[in-house]
Amino acid sequence: MDIAEFHAAVYDVVRQIPPAKVTSYGHIAKLIGMPNYSRHVGQALKWASLDTIPWQRVVGSSGAISSRGPGTNGAQRQREALEAEGVEVTVGRTGDFRVDLQTFGWWIWPRW
Repeated sequence: MDIAEFHAAVYDVVRQIPPAKVTSYGHIAKLIGMPNYSRHVGQALKWASLDTIPWQRVVGSSGAISSRGPGTNGAQRQREALEAEGVEVTVGRTGDFRVDLQTFGWWIWPRW
């Protein structure tokens, strides 16, 4: 799978996540048959068209929203987008934003 095919596969799965649900980078990697490429899923979303890909519905495997580096407000934007869909976002002990995956998680299993 080349990089364009990888990105297309990631975007296809992310588009399937229903509103008010989230899944993890790792789950997407497994669904596209590349289980060791969860970091690459994050990179693919970095290049996504934010108007057509519901990028906000992808979080870390612990439910944490990624900070996206110093000087950005990406985590806050993601929080606001998720809350607008009805997802409850809490503040963790370290000040990070979190989503309860038991309540809001979306998990489907590949047919290998």
